[in-house]
Amino acid sequence: MAGENIHLFSYGTLQLENVQLASFGRRLVGRPDTMTGFRKEMVEITDPDVLATSGERYHPVVVASSDPADAITGTVFLITEKELSAADAYEVADYKRIEPVLASGTRAWVYVKA
Repeated sequence: MAGENIHLFSYGTLQLENVQLASFGRRLVGRPDTMTGFRKEMVEITDPDVLATSGERYHPVVVASSDPADAITGTVFLITEKELSAADAYEVADYKRIEPVLASGTRAWVYVKA
């Protein structure tokens, strides 16, 4: 549905104001949340546009964990369908988008290791 608010959970560079301004044209408003059953790794970014936007060569990526005590903290943002497409364009092929339920009970899109 057009104009519908979508939840996006970020544990990495999408939390950075410069990345939000470059990707969405605005600073996003969010709240803290946690995604359980995942652990964080780092991935080297080689896409020149993403490197220029984030200013960071290594970005965090999360992978499913066999330890239910593992958890990733981050921020849940309310975005539009158009902004979700912009987030898809920002993320490199090392990531895929899934929609888990966070610790708060919110269902949110999140990028995990592909």
